[in-house]
Amino acid sequence: MVGIRERFGSLIDSAPKTKHTGNDDGDHERFSHYADKAKIVESAVTGKAIRALCGKKWIPTRDPQNFPVCPTCKEIYSRLKQ
Repeated sequence: MVGIRERFGSLIDSAPKTKHTGNDDGDHERFSHYADKAKIVESAVTGKAIRALCGKKWIPTRDPQNFPVCPTCKEIYSRLKQ
């Protein structure tokens, strides 16, 4: 069985960049997000958008190490670990 840490990874560890694909207030652009590692890899290969735990949908294209972790993703991830 795959554990939570293995299933969901931080984009900081798994994908080098992010790109916005929707129309919202832009706050999501200021954060790194958590997403399913398999989806991150798939997006890197196919260029398809993925969805973060917080609901943001985007194509990884920016270096997430330059941004803090999304507080909503972080909160959801901490609840999943319990």
